Amino acid sequence: MQKTKAAAPRLRKSERREQIVADLRLQPHVRVGELAERFGVSTETVRRDFDALARKGLVTRALGGASAPSPGTAPTLDERSRARTRERERIGRLAAGLVQPGETLMIDSGSTTLQVARFLSFAGTRCTAITNSLHVAMTLGQSGAAKVILCPGTYLATEAAVVGEETADFLRRYRVQRCFVGATALLPSGPMETVEGYAGVKRTMLAQSESRHLVIDSDKFGRSGFAHLGPLEVFDSLITDRAPPEDLARALAEAGVAIRVAD
Repeated sequence: MQKTKAAAPRLRKSERREQIVADLRLQPHVRVGELAERFGVSTETVRRDFDALARKGLVTRALGGASAPSPGTAPTLDERSRARTRERERIGRLAAGLVQPGETLMIDSGSTTLQVARFLSFAGTRCTAITNSLHVAMTLGQSGAAKVILCPGTYLATEAAVVGEETADFLRRYRVQRCFVGATALLPSGPMETVEGYAGVKRTMLAQSESRHLVIDSDKFGRSGFAHLGPLEVFDSLITDRAPPEDLARALAEAGVAIRVAD
């Protein structure tokens, strides 16, 4: 009597997504239908996998499937803002609470730094903030207590922000007490950025600030990016939603970076 071949065990969600990313290292494109059949799941499940990976910048959505992202590409600000909203809000609330009345700030463009601006606005914190982000400027501008200075520069429509040498030159005119910057990824070697032009703006903000805070959600731990912002020693604190893994926590401690975990 011929034995029936046992079905392969169904992969967990994280395992499916890891396999999709691995496939795209070997081929330029994967198709929804082929992956659904291979994994034994519905096409809608595969599309949700693509959406989640695209938000992290690990794939690019394409007709009927997904492709490997081009170097230097990243999800847009709107796409990032729709992901992990609760975690970003917790980070933003904690970060905004560090700002003392009358302080001068620099706040860069990003989905997590926007939450910092939101909570500063909600609290009516009296401050002067310099930013390259239109969204941050408009959010803080709703607070009668905040003075907002918007940088000039080359406009990035997908980020609603400005970048470039003109932006950096403008920032160098000022010296502030505190800055908040985000990043695409965080490794023991330091934070990384993927959006073109952001790294230079962030480095300049860090250089012009007395106290420097990296605001980043834990989903970025261990991921990689396109441009290195600098070593961990540059920062005074990391503000995040979950304690970092052991290797990153050790590197942060050795660099003298305080870890602030939002409740």
